[in-house]
Order: sequence, then structure tokens, then C-alpha cells
Amino acid sequence: MRYFLRPVAQWLLAAPLLFSACALPRVLKQAETGRTVVARPAPLLASGEAVPFEVTARVPANHLHKGVAYEVLLRYRYEHGLREDTLGRLAFTVGNFVYDDEHKGQLVATQKFSIPNTPGRNPGELLAHGQVRELKKHGKVLRANDDLLVARGIADPARLVTREDTVLTLLPERANNTMSGTRVLPFYFDEDKWFIRGYLGTNVQALEDLIDANQHTKQVLIIAGHSPDSTDAHNRALASKRVRMLLYYYKQRVKTFSYLNKNENIRFDTLAYVRKWDTFLSKVTSSALKPEQMDSVVSIINDTRGTFEQKEKALHKLSYFDYIEEYIYPVLRFGTVAVTYTAPKRYDSEVYLLSKKIVEKQLEAEALTPEELRYSATLTPLLAEKQRIYEVAAANNPNSWEAFHNLGVVLLQRGEKEPTLKTQKAYYHRAAVNFTLAAHRNPTAEFFYHAATAYHRAGDRLEALQNYDYAIKLGGPRPLLRKIFSDRAALEIEVGQPDEALRSLQYAGPSYQNALNKGLILVGREGYDLALEQYRLAQTLRPTAAAPVYGMAVVAARQKNEAEMGQLLKQAVALDRNYAQRAVEDLEFQDYAQGKVFREALR
Repeated sequence: MRYFLRPVAQWLLAAPLLFSACALPRVLKQAETGRTVVARPAPLLASGEAVPFEVTARVPANHLHKGVAYEVLLRYRYEHGLREDTLGRLAFTVGNFVYDDEHKGQLVATQKFSIPNTPGRNPGELLAHGQVRELKKHGKVLRANDDLLVARGIADPARLVTREDTVLTLLPERANNTMSGTRVLPFYFDEDKWFIRGYLGTNVQALEDLIDANQHTKQVLIIAGHSPDSTDAHNRALASKRVRMLLYYYKQRVKTFSYLNKNENIRFDTLAYVRKWDTFLSKVTSSALKPEQMDSVVSIINDTRGTFEQKEKALHKLSYFDYIEEYIYPVLRFGTVAVTYTAPKRYDSEVYLLSKKIVEKQLEAEALTPEELRYSATLTPLLAEKQRIYEVAAANNPNSWEAFHNLGVVLLQRGEKEPTLKTQKAYYHRAAVNFTLAAHRNPTAEFFYHAATAYHRAGDRLEALQNYDYAIKLGGPRPLLRKIFSDRAALEIEVGQPDEALRSLQYAGPSYQNALNKGLILVGREGYDLALEQYRLAQTLRPTAAAPVYGMAVVAARQKNEAEMGQLLKQAVALDRNYAQRAVEDLEFQDYAQGKVFREALR
């Protein structure tokens, strides 16, 4: 009797395990019958350095079985199938799915994923693989035989962004024996602070270099002001404190490092701008605000009935106050040091020959004036020689923004002639550094824009964004500001910030570049009708350009209008044969690539 009961007891205990294990093939078959796995966006869309996407899986509800779960495993295969990224899984367990209201008897599970956006991951494949698993420790797993292709490749808007580079040219150089003049150095302070900043956005080093050069100084004028915002303007003594801080700094530097000048022989004049609107209005009128917006600001400030505080509060109520706060207020927290000086005159000589000797270290740099040394760079057609002359000029006269700027232009020109991308970017980065040095010595919107352009070309996106920002804050002619906003919008698309790009495009004005880039954003957001409007605008601005027509073809492909897509592609290829190869490689047309309409369009 004992021998009979013991095997029966063992069988009864093992029954749930056997039942669960036997259920695995049936559950897998039921789940995979009618199963769908979809990724959005499709094709996968890069956003800056990442590729975020969402995967939705639907399976029949009748597959549910106690103790067993169906899962969809996701991985991304690339580099011709040699490498894979395991992404995760969608599990149809309690709390991880919902019942589909549109498709009765279906369960839905959704999850977000992300993969790095690197060149090696495109082309590639997003694959799904089903499996069932026992929900217990060391439970059995049964996997499906085949992979399901969910998406192919990565579409990267950064590769489709339109940016028409501004051609940067050398500043004209003229030899001048007169070594005297007035040097104006701007400074900027943090909100409600009067201490001199030691980081980017100041001219501390330039001021120190000017004092240490020991040129005979006649007069120093120091001016400082504040912004109209409540934190800055309500400190009545703030502008005066900023003046005194600059004055103290200047005198201490002269006392410590200058052997030619003495503070008692220099005429110091100071002026503090307190609660004055003229500087604010000048910045507003040279900003990217629309004319009617400028008029509204001017009306508020010129209203004789309002107090300073009332006008400041009225500005806060403007719908575009964020622009004023971000781009105008910071540059009103300023200080200016204007130094009038003279230096001994030097006679002209054989400029080019002397400059060669200076470059080759056979003569001291003092053999030529800084202007003559820079001028010598115009006397040679060789870019390498120009570069060396400007390098020596900048090294021997660190206050010379002209030398730094022209050195940046020469480095850009050398980069454009390089055959390899790595070497090109190295030149562009060096150019950007020199443009930045020039801009901090002569801070204008144009010079910071040049720095941003070079960083943009070099692929240093963070530095490019910062320099675009500096340029906008300094203000300038409307055409320049519009171009800066246009290029910044292009960069914001590249780094995956479409909302910021749309905001920048509001101030950029209509242009061919802006229409194409706005259309690109709208396509990514499935705003196809609005995207078509932008592409038609671009086509109006450049009737013979292929890019707007190609953009319309992408919209037609997205809308599943194959006939319209074929006609537009044929038109784009007729305008520019390069678009035939582009269309073959474009994931937007992957569903039509084997069709007759697509092949006919590319002939």
C-alpha cells in the first residue's frame, strides 16, 4: 500500500508543473495568431544623439493562462547583422496591458525605448521575437521560431536640415603708422551683482593686456548701468557700485603692473546710468522684435504718466516679454571702459620681407607695427603663409581682434580645401576658437555669429548654440539677426529640439532655408498640410530648386498617395539628378521602392 500511495502523491504534486509546461506551446500559438507589433514613428526618427520610439503590441486575449505570460522581446540589429542591441520586452502580465476598445478580444501593451544615434546603426533592423514564460523562479521558456521585422533603418532630420552658410571674408587690412586712439571695452554683470565676472562674456583679459602694454594713457572713461527688471533696477546704488568696481580694478592694475603710467597722471571720468530708458530703447530697436512689437514697447516707455516701476510692470504683461528678458535685459547690466592712449610712431619699411623675417624669428615683432604685420598677410596668396602671419600677429598683440578674426577666416578657408572630414573639423574648430577670441575683444552680434558658424561646421553643437545666443543678445541689423535665428533653428533641429527651433523661426522671417526646415519639422509631427504650405513657399522663392519638390514627395509617401509621390519624385529628379540616389536610400520610400511607379520616377 505504501508503494502505491507514494508514486500517486508524487504525480499529484507534479501535476501543476506538467500542466503549465504543456500549456506553453498552446499559449504561444494563440498569442502569435493575429499578433501585431508596430513602432512609432515609422521609420524610426533620430532626435539629436538618440532615437526615441514607442512600440505597441496587440495579441488575442484568449491566450491568457494562469502562471504563464507571453512576451515580445525587442532588439536592434545593425552593421550587416554583426551587432545587436537588446532593448527590452513588452510583457502581457497583469498591469502591463489593457483591453483594446477598438479591436474586441485584443490586448494592447505599449512601451517607450531609445537607442543611440550613431552612424554605424543605420542601416539596421528593429526586430521582435515572441516567447512564453512560466511566472516562477527558474520557469521554463518557449521561444517562437521566427523574428518579426518591425522597422528598418533610422531617419535622421539632422542630415536633412537646410543651412546655407554665410561666406566669411577677410577684414580689410591697412598699414597705419599712427599708434594712438581710444579702446572701448564692454563688460557685463550678473543680475543684481557688481563684481567683475571672470568667465566668458567679459573683457577682463583684454583690459589687463591693454594696461600691461604700457602705452601712454591720457584718459579713462568708465560707464555702467542696470537693466529695468525689478531685481536690478530697485537697487538704486547698483550702477554706481559697478562703476566703482571697474575704477578700482583699473587703478589697482595700473598701480601693480604699469611702469609708464601712474594713476595721478590719468584723467578718470565716471558716469552711472540709473533708471534711464534710452539704452533699453536702443537695444529694442536693434532687436529681432517685429516693428509693431517695438512700437508697443516705445509707447509704454514714452508714456509720461507712468512711473519707472509702472512701466517695468507693463513690460512684463507683453506676450513677447520672454524675448526682452532673455535677449535684452542681460546686455543692459553693462559696464564700459574707454581708454584713450598714444604710442611712439614707427616708420614703414619693406613690410612683406620684414614680416617673413618676423615669422621666421629672425627679427623681433616690433620691427613692424601691428597694422603693418597684419597688412603683410594680404601680400601673399598662400593660405599657410597668411595663417602663420596672423598667428604671430595675434600672439604679439593679444588685443588685436582683427588678427584673431582674420586668422579664423583663413583657417575656415583651409578647412574647406581638406579632403577628409576629420581634418576639416579640426580646422573649423580652430577657426571657431579664434572667432571667439575676436568676439570677446570686439563684442558684436556679427563676430559671435561667425564663431557660432564655425562651431556649427565643426560639429560642436553646444558651443555653437551658446555663441548664437550671445550674438542675438548683443543685437544688430535685422537681416543679420534673422540669419542668426535661422541658423540657430537649423542647429536646434539637429540636436533634437524642434519646439525651440519653431520658436527661433518665429524671429527668423521668411526664407528658403526656413521654409524647408519648418516643413521638415511639420512632416515629423505629421502636420502634412502645413508642411506642404512651407514647401510651396520654398518653391515660390526658388522655382528651379529640387528640395521643395522632394519634400512634397515625402509628404505624398506619408499620405500613401503613390501616384502623386511618383509625379513629384520625377519632377525633383528632373531638376537635380542627385535626388534619384537620395530617394533610393531614403527610408520614406521603402514601401514603394520595389514598385513600378517609384522606378519609373527615377529614370
